[in-house]
Amino acid sequence: MLLGSLAQWWSWGLITPIIFWVDAHLPFKENQLGRRIAAQLLPSLALTVLYIYVFAAVLGLLGLAPWSMLAGTRLLANAFRGSIFWGWLVYWLIFGARQTFRYYQRYLASELQLERLERSFSQARLNALRMQLDPHFLFNALNTISSQVERDPRLARSMIEHLGDLLRLSLEARGRQEVPLAEEMAFLDHYIAIQKIRFGSSLGIETYIDPEVKYALVPCFIVQPLVENAIRHGISCRASGGSVRVTAQRRDEYIEIRVTDNGVGLPPGWMLESSTGLGLSVTRERIAGLHPNGNSRFAVRRRSGGGTEVEISLPLRLAGVIDDDRAAN
Repeated sequence: MLLGSLAQWWSWGLITPIIFWVDAHLPFKENQLGRRIAAQLLPSLALTVLYIYVFAAVLGLLGLAPWSMLAGTRLLANAFRGSIFWGWLVYWLIFGARQTFRYYQRYLASELQLERLERSFSQARLNALRMQLDPHFLFNALNTISSQVERDPRLARSMIEHLGDLLRLSLEARGRQEVPLAEEMAFLDHYIAIQKIRFGSSLGIETYIDPEVKYALVPCFIVQPLVENAIRHGISCRASGGSVRVTAQRRDEYIEIRVTDNGVGLPPGWMLESSTGLGLSVTRERIAGLHPNGNSRFAVRRRSGGGTEVEISLPLRLAGVIDDDRAAN
């Protein structure tokens, strides 16, 4: 009985490549399943008959049946009285399994293509958001410099030098959505230098970066718009000036960046969701785009002692670890 069952499956194993070949050469598209089934009717009968003879030959090789049963029409007549129906059913099971597998492959391919399209769309959206920041920052920086050209040409020249360094760093980071925090802070240092020349002693800026997060990956140009907002809307509105503090520390498996100021604070009824400020809205959208699974946080709130505090929490990913993984792959 075991040999007889094996003989059946071995026989179908010999017929199955032919079934696949016939199916692959049908002049219909893969999504035209009805036509493919109709076109298989005649081949299914012919190949089922062929299976009957192959099965008899395998039985003869195994010594389970005489070779004489292959002669004449007796074998085929006996098959039409019962076994050919079950053989035809197995044929359609094989055909159905092949179609199911092909549809599954198409499904995986379409899912992969959809994922690539979504990734491309997300990348394009992030690039568009970042491009909004570049002219916005440049416009504000040039306004700052122009205000000093006639008043103090030497200071204006120094500011232009810092602006040149800013543009160089901006071009070097073009095409990258994330950079190590150390690079982000180097960019911020040049911006701070321009603002200190402008405001003098009325502006104090302090930075503290935990060595553990110095090479953590953060969105490119994420800190500068926040510092610019603090100076522009918080400190510059006070006659006595004020100070801005930028900190970055590790909190478990996250990097926490805070930008605080002691300026005039948020206006009454202000809400982040309804804010029209370009720096805050673009920064929030970029963080959400880079971390769509919701494991990041961006919050703006009033400080108890006056002023404003912006908090960003991102998953901690170190640049050196990412580079090592890419090299290993």
